Amino acid sequence: EKHISIQRQLADLEKLADLNEAEKKPCPLCPEEKFKACYNHKLHRHLQNLHWKISVEFEGYRMCICHLPCRLIKPNVVGDQTFSKMGAHYHCIICSATITRRTDMIGHINRHVNKGETESRFITAPAPKSSHEVLKESDADVQVHPNYSTPQKTDSYFNPKMKLNRQLIFCALAVLCEERKPIECLDAFGATGIMGLQWAKHLRSSVKVTINDCNENSVMMIRENCHLNKMKVIPKTKEDNTDEAIEDGEENIGTIEVTKMDANVIMHLRSFDFIHLDPFGTSVNYLDAAFRNVRNLGIVSLTSTDISSLYAKAQHVALRHYGCNIVRTEYYKELAARIVIAAVARAAARCNKGIEVLLAVALEHFVLVVVRVLRGPSPADDSAKKIKYLIHCQWCEERVFQGGSNMVEENPYQQLPCDCHGSMPGKTAVVLGPLWSGALFNTGFLRRMLLETVQYGLEETQPLLKTLICEAECTTSKQFSIHVSAEENKQVAICLVVYSKLSGFIALFCGPGKRKSNEAIRNATKRPKFENSSEHPAFYYNIHRHSIKGMNMPKLNKFLSYLSEAGYRVSRTHFDPMGVRTNAPLAQFKTILVKYSTPTYTGGQAEGTVHLTEDLQVGDHFQAAVDDKAGDGEILEDDRSGVTATITKDCSTPCAAD
Repeated sequence: EKHISIQRQLADLEKLADLNEAEKKPCPLCPEEKFKACYNHKLHRHLQNLHWKISVEFEGYRMCICHLPCRLIKPNVVGDQTFSKMGAHYHCIICSATITRRTDMIGHINRHVNKGETESRFITAPAPKSSHEVLKESDADVQVHPNYSTPQKTDSYFNPKMKLNRQLIFCALAVLCEERKPIECLDAFGATGIMGLQWAKHLRSSVKVTINDCNENSVMMIRENCHLNKMKVIPKTKEDNTDEAIEDGEENIGTIEVTKMDANVIMHLRSFDFIHLDPFGTSVNYLDAAFRNVRNLGIVSLTSTDISSLYAKAQHVALRHYGCNIVRTEYYKELAARIVIAAVARAAARCNKGIEVLLAVALEHFVLVVVRVLRGPSPADDSAKKIKYLIHCQWCEERVFQGGSNMVEENPYQQLPCDCHGSMPGKTAVVLGPLWSGALFNTGFLRRMLLETVQYGLEETQPLLKTLICEAECTTSKQFSIHVSAEENKQVAICLVVYSKLSGFIALFCGPGKRKSNEAIRNATKRPKFENSSEHPAFYYNIHRHSIKGMNMPKLNKFLSYLSEAGYRVSRTHFDPMGVRTNAPLAQFKTILVKYSTPTYTGGQAEGTVHLTEDLQVGDHFQAAVDDKAGDGEILEDDRSGVTATITKDCSTPCAAD
């Protein structure tokens, strides 16, 4: 039976005290030494103001505060006497625990709700509604807890904002399925199992999906979600055949293996073609295990959500996790992607493997990196050589990777294109890194991903992939072309399969010492030109950060065409909506930006004096005109900027410009 302090209405609490009888009655929730027996009107006020008013409500019931000797407080020893004091407390309607404070009781009830424990052991009422909520994403249904978006309070975390991330990973896996099938893929941190369910539901027999999680509650929910989507769960042992069958009359769409173990353990025990890591926070603790047994030409994708450290908000955490020194810059998102790739490259090199970066995306909530694994010491050495330090000027935001020489330079500032160190006092630059200095995208792989989005109807991902392709080729959207023939796509898959098999054949018959023969086969089975990673310019410039005060910048697309007409490679970037990726130096970038900017004052006489600086590059023309031929009241006009000014004898500074 439930405790007497748990009631539905105040009248039910008054019935316990028998207020109808005209005699003194004690309080049913207080001992006699605390509250003596009294008449009805006084007892009514006591029950209402003390017990009922500060009660905790849950599903129509009120848990009133109780002063009965249900919970003993630690006795106090005064002299030779011991006093045991009774404390006020609440009785939990779900688990019968006693809680002293009202705020703690509310938090205690909320924790029960977050875990789905809403059925009281005392209430014999009709069963409450299911605490699970069913969500649908990409034709996959998943059961989640009511507060599925708060990972601190639930065992299975589901974030709807990561839908774009899941679709990108699915497209990468679909491209890998075109190269070889079937492939074994692992979702190391399943949570609700949504990602593995989408893989198995759309790719069917092309993949053998394994969903892993170390939490028992998450594993149970993954099994339930598999049955909800008509998936057959493969038993771990022959004896473990219980709870795996689907209802009679229903056909299973596919099979999924669900495991419960640490992610590092399962990646050490088994080999996979495709591994995805999505822990809560950083992924560096699982990189060594991921590259230990991943197959040659397989793919490893990882999602890092520790954006506070990667985006330079917690620099000490970035130094602790990634061994990287960073500061907040205008290109901090690309900096974060290069930090993660550098950690991936070092982990792969420790396993004698190299990487080819296929995709690197850094958005508001996550950093996604997808790499292809190239087995062998030579690819490992090539990848390790691309990890360099970056010199960043804190005055003008110019940046350059340090040279590959191991010799100590007398003046490292000479590597920077700017001359801020000579004109500014003190130290003007910092060294950031180590960072990945290679390409962030593989154009051919991105184009094949875009074809997969069209095939599976993933329209939300197509704009991002088009931007990534333009960024990889460093071209504008006007020059973008989606066409990749099916014959070229098939040729890429054949080359990859041939390279994989021939590499294993040589390793088997020629032994580990025949590196030259292995390299010869690798060169003979090179992928087509469009599949290789194009060396796009590193980093980007934010057009707002380098704008001139008092001048209207040109539209971003027009500014891209101006840079292109000047002979520079240029494209937009997904890292920053106002960012421009170009191989133009920062000084030339600012020159073209100023050249096509217009003054904010248009039409009519401007108020006050307009001071033109050297940055506008029109002051020199006005000064020359003043020295040579300017007279009193004469109006001068600059041909390039369209700025006009009236010159007076009293002041040689251009003024009253429009």
